[in-house]
Amino acid sequence: MLELSTIGIICIGLLLFFIALSVPIGVSFIASGLISTYLIFGFERSIALLMGASFYSIASPSWVAIPLYILLGAFAARAGFATRAFRSADALTRGIPGSVAITTCFACAGFGAISGSSIAATAIFGKLALPEMTKLGYDKSFSVGTIASAGTFASMIPPSMMFIIYALFTRTSVAKLFFAGIIPGLITAVVYSISIIYRVKTNDKLIINTEVRPKLNFSEKIKALVSSWPIYLLAFIMLGGLYKGYFTPTEAAAVGSILVLIIGWVEGSFRKFSDVAGALRESANTTSMLFLINIGAMYYSRVLTLSRIPINVTEWVGGLDVAPIVILLFICVIFFILGMIMVPIGIYAMILPIIIPILTSFNYDLIWFGVIALKLTEIGAVTPPVGLNVYAIKGVISKDISVVDIFKGVWPYVWCDLAVLALLIIFPQISLFLPNLMM
Repeated sequence: MLELSTIGIICIGLLLFFIALSVPIGVSFIASGLISTYLIFGFERSIALLMGASFYSIASPSWVAIPLYILLGAFAARAGFATRAFRSADALTRGIPGSVAITTCFACAGFGAISGSSIAATAIFGKLALPEMTKLGYDKSFSVGTIASAGTFASMIPPSMMFIIYALFTRTSVAKLFFAGIIPGLITAVVYSISIIYRVKTNDKLIINTEVRPKLNFSEKIKALVSSWPIYLLAFIMLGGLYKGYFTPTEAAAVGSILVLIIGWVEGSFRKFSDVAGALRESANTTSMLFLINIGAMYYSRVLTLSRIPINVTEWVGGLDVAPIVILLFICVIFFILGMIMVPIGIYAMILPIIIPILTSFNYDLIWFGVIALKLTEIGAVTPPVGLNVYAIKGVISKDISVVDIFKGVWPYVWCDLAVLALLIIFPQISLFLPNLMM
């Protein structure tokens, strides 16, 4: 009979093999875990373990938050909240070099406050911002690279589904993670904007035509900002409720969904049942896909735990004569590489059961590391060959812009993200200030 650690290595190898064959990630998790547990327990007990893991993986009340936040994002998109965020940001940035690109960054940040999906944000702003950029003569790689990269803000700025999933894997506070992501998300938007201004000023090929748009007077700017009042209201109620302890993250998502539905009905976005049914159908499709991945990921992490790989790796790392920061940087490199070939949930399932005991043994704060991990998966969302955000925007733009054009446009923002990542590692209080202050 094979040793447990050998079976754990086989389990990891099988997962990478199935991913290389383009097998869906949820199926890859289940298949690799099932084969590995068969080698340990035999057929009947391996099936029983899968059935038990399938139930307990999503039986926790915390998982209810995920479909609710998906529904909240679907309602907000259909109610035109993304357009409101874009117009408000546009009112503030007019006259700045590369203003539409900067508008896209802050609009994605604003929309991220009510939608936790970076893919959805990328697709929506691909439809909103790209036509305006094209009309003003923006370089196509610059345009699509900006939108794909800015879409990642929706993962960092609360509410974030990835923070919820990270919390379930690590048994940390979802509310603390939400507050921890606010400052890093805003810093990223500012760094992107500085990069855009510098690049536009130093490279006249990025905007072929002169970017001339009518200036807005003070009252027009105020009107544009006020038009986003539903976003401000939702962010205030949801985050304020979490801060005061009135809501759990799940209840905040439910309250937010109801508020968006009411606002949409009052303003005419949800006057027909088909409008609501469309959002429900979209949310159900996304939730079912995500839950299959979640079930597979949680099952896979259990199999890894059974194989004793996490314990063995922790003991081995603990015996190394190196500084803890070296271990942390090594873990970041692994996250970065896996981000190029796997979806974030897959990375969490594969890596977190192994590295969390290591991080806790070095007294690293898991809330702080949650922000680091999410920043690394944000980078992975725009890097080849997987780059989910790249393929999300490719699905909503014209055929004359290739995937290569998009990847070419995101690399300057990858460098920005790496700079922000370095700041987050060097200064943990950037992430921990708000959770420590408010929770």
